[in-house]
Amino acid sequence: MGRRDLTPLEARVLAVLVEKESTVPDSYPLSANALTAGCNQKTARDPVMDVAEAEVLATVEELKALHLVNTVSGSRVVRYEHNFARALGVPGAAVALLAQLMLRGPQTAAELRQNTERLHRFADVSSVEGFLEELAGREPPFAVRLPKAPGAREARWAHLLCGPAASFDQAVAAAAPRDEDVALLRAEVAALRQLVNRIAAELGIEP
Repeated sequence: MGRRDLTPLEARVLAVLVEKESTVPDSYPLSANALTAGCNQKTARDPVMDVAEAEVLATVEELKALHLVNTVSGSRVVRYEHNFARALGVPGAAVALLAQLMLRGPQTAAELRQNTERLHRFADVSSVEGFLEELAGREPPFAVRLPKAPGAREARWAHLLCGPAASFDQAVAAAAPRDEDVALLRAEVAALRQLVNRIAAELGIEP
């Protein structure tokens, strides 16, 4: 399809459908109520959202126009399922990776392997990296390896379905400690040092 950038809520709705297909198969396809609850879930979500069912339903209509979501008829309650793999032409393993990136934000390959375990089991981290490299090599690309943040051992990956990932400068700024954080840590260390000295004096030992 001619790809357009998804909105953050479109990405969330789509990723929730992918996730719940594997984690709660008895409830899938999802009702509007269950889909909204999945979007607003507090765990395994970054960022955490608080959206109304009406917003979710409007978003579903947009995703249906992009052939990414289908309505399932024949039930008393209207239900929705994703059409991710077919619409974007990616294998199921890659769908699992993109869904986790859309749900939790940038992650390392090792984190992705752990977080996608209920959606798709990867043999090892290198197989995760293989799928990520394939996604990054698409035209236009679906994923990107971010520059390593200062002090990080592993590079993180981000999806590109909502447009360009955060720039390196933003990533560095987010990772760098703020002045007030440093000041707070120094104050805590000083307080702990005083406490240790007092306990040592009471016990008659060298701190």
